[in-house]
Amino acid sequence: MDNDRDLEEIRRRKLEEMQASGGAQSQSQEADRQKQEAERAMRLQILRQILDPVARERLANIRLVKPELAENVENQLVQLYSMGRIRKVINDDELKQILAKLTETKRETKIERR
Repeated sequence: MDNDRDLEEIRRRKLEEMQASGGAQSQSQEADRQKQEAERAMRLQILRQILDPVARERLANIRLVKPELAENVENQLVQLYSMGRIRKVINDDELKQILAKLTETKRETKIERR
C-alpha cells in the first residue's frame, strides 16, 4: 500500500510538471504569435504608405494567384522603404514595372506541335 501511495505521488508530480511545461510553451507560443502579428501590422502600415490604392489592389490580386511573388514584392518594398530608398508613393504603373522585372528572369518554354 505504501508503494501505491508513492507511485500515485510520483504520477501527480509528473502530471504537474507536464502541465507547468505545457503552460510555459503556450505562453511562448502566444508571445511568438503576438510578435508575428505586430510585424505583419507594421508591414501592412508601410505598404499602405508607399502604395497607392490601385497598386495595393493589384498586389492583393497577385497574392491570390502567386502568393510567393506577392511576398517577394512586399519584402523588397518594405526593405527599400526601411533603407530610405523609396521617397514617394508607388502607383500602379510603377508596380507593374517592378513585377515585370521580377518575372522576366523566368524562362518560358514553348512547345510547337508539328
